[in-house]
Amino acid sequence: MVCWALRRAAQVRVHLARKASGVCRGPEHQASGARPAAPEPATRGALGALGGTVELLGKSYPQDGYSNLSRKVLSRVGRNLHNRPHHPLWLIKERVKQHFYAQYVGRSGTPLFSVYDDLSPVVTTWQNFDSLLVPADHPSRKKGDSYYLNATHMLRAHTSAHQWDLLRTGLDAFLVVGDVYRRDQIDAQHHPVFHQLEAVRLFSRHQLFAGVKDGENLQLFEQSSRSAHKQETHTLEATKLVEFDLKQTLTRLMTHLFGDGLDIRWVDCYFPFTHPSFEMEINFHGEWLEILGCGVMEQRLVNSAGAEDQIGWAFGLGLERLAMVLYDIPDIRLFWSEDERFLKQFCVQDINQKVKFQPLSKYPAVINDISFWLPRENYTENDFYDLVRTIGGDLVEKVDLIDKFEHPKCEGQGPALIPSLRFREWPPAVSHQPPCMYSRSCSLWILL
Repeated sequence: MVCWALRRAAQVRVHLARKASGVCRGPEHQASGARPAAPEPATRGALGALGGTVELLGKSYPQDGYSNLSRKVLSRVGRNLHNRPHHPLWLIKERVKQHFYAQYVGRSGTPLFSVYDDLSPVVTTWQNFDSLLVPADHPSRKKGDSYYLNATHMLRAHTSAHQWDLLRTGLDAFLVVGDVYRRDQIDAQHHPVFHQLEAVRLFSRHQLFAGVKDGENLQLFEQSSRSAHKQETHTLEATKLVEFDLKQTLTRLMTHLFGDGLDIRWVDCYFPFTHPSFEMEINFHGEWLEILGCGVMEQRLVNSAGAEDQIGWAFGLGLERLAMVLYDIPDIRLFWSEDERFLKQFCVQDINQKVKFQPLSKYPAVINDISFWLPRENYTENDFYDLVRTIGGDLVEKVDLIDKFEHPKCEGQGPALIPSLRFREWPPAVSHQPPCMYSRSCSLWILL
């Protein structure tokens, strides 16, 4: 299978030589044992061609110099695995919803948190970055890290892209669940499409200090200086109470998911839209695992959305990461499987029922090498990863850079490198046949 992909790559080497600097980074379901489908003709699917358009979710988007979507990534849009009943990601989402509905109830007896799990993944760059105070020079804005339809629209890189709009409508407690898109490496832990669950809660002065002794004398805001422990507009008392409520909320959630006796620790970190910010780690089977990021919301963000008299917290977690730990799923690409042997394992009557994934295939991996010259400029590793995903699909388990070489005659003339990358062919959940019998050592040189 990998050898077939390499032969296909050889057929398009001329295109690669001319367009490598614009190759997109980063699946459609394929029949059991079938070879990956060849890329469609480079018409509108060239995705990045000036003057073209992209049709997505019933809307048309003109392409420009920012456009960098691949067909393989576009094939994932609209799949909404988190809304597919009895899918492992749906199970995690429902368990979190169940917990918040039961634990947090408003005055009328209705759930305090509203849930939004069908918002469009296409957002503006303002929503994805500027509304969240992401600096103009932040690495996440680069074409090498995010998927752009054009200069003004993109596939959301996080569910936080909807925070400002929901706050603007007057909401003060909500969950957002959806698919998010980031250009990334190829291995069992990373995929260009994954799913996040976001939560936000705001507090008025009365809500935050209710039940606190002499709370009527405490204030949410002040004008001071920013420190590692608080923002310049927040009082220390308000910050500590919001931080306490956030950590207590998350501790209860993780206890609900993993059970009692869970060891938890908090690690200070940085996010543009929260301060102070933390990562939550849990000790699971003797290993510390990062589970989510969270923090006290930046007041500038809250104020700009029209909630100037409130203070709040936010957190975001990856559904795949939780599901892989809870259900012992070894590879993130399995979530896209259509094999009934995989899906039936999660058809449980009780969403809180313990499930342990049972492997579907024990065939050994097949390792192959490929080498090629790099273009002199405008190239990143994620460009090659997206090309591999487009040609080889999920049959390529992992890509590692195992060697590189620069010819002495090329010194001072740009990065004329020869990297050798190793592919590992693996039988995914849909495979019923042993791996191909081609040679385990198969190399291809593409001169750019």
